[in-house]
Amino acid sequence: MSDFTYGPVELMLIGFEGERPGPEIVDAFRDVVDAGTVRLLDLLFVTRSPEGVVTVLELEDAGDAVGLDDFALEATGLASVDDIEELAAEIPAGSSAALLVIELTWAKRLASKLAAGRGLVLSTERIPAPVVNEVLAAIAVE
Repeated sequence: MSDFTYGPVELMLIGFEGERPGPEIVDAFRDVVDAGTVRLLDLLFVTRSPEGVVTVLELEDAGDAVGLDDFALEATGLASVDDIEELAAEIPAGSSAALLVIELTWAKRLASKLAAGRGLVLSTERIPAPVVNEVLAAIAVE
């Protein structure tokens, strides 16, 4: 079996109003990290002003303000400038987002076993939870 140091990594953009996430959003981050579901590798805060100007703050610069000063990041710098610019285009003017770089810890063992067997994931696609729930609710009504 190939023994990977890290499993698959995902960039996740979480939008919110204002410049900093509220306590509910911070608690959601903390819950999945504390449960070991994901490993937080990097975390950036991105704000788009009403005029469209993008500002990026790293966790070390904003951690105290949002209550995440105790978070230890595993591998900062995985989100490139190109990644940040591309994802920042999704943020509406006058709002903000947290850009999380997370390791999918549940998939690390799978990736190691696939690699040992000369297999590889050719593609993945995530279906957002609201879409899944809406579709399944519509099916249940039929």
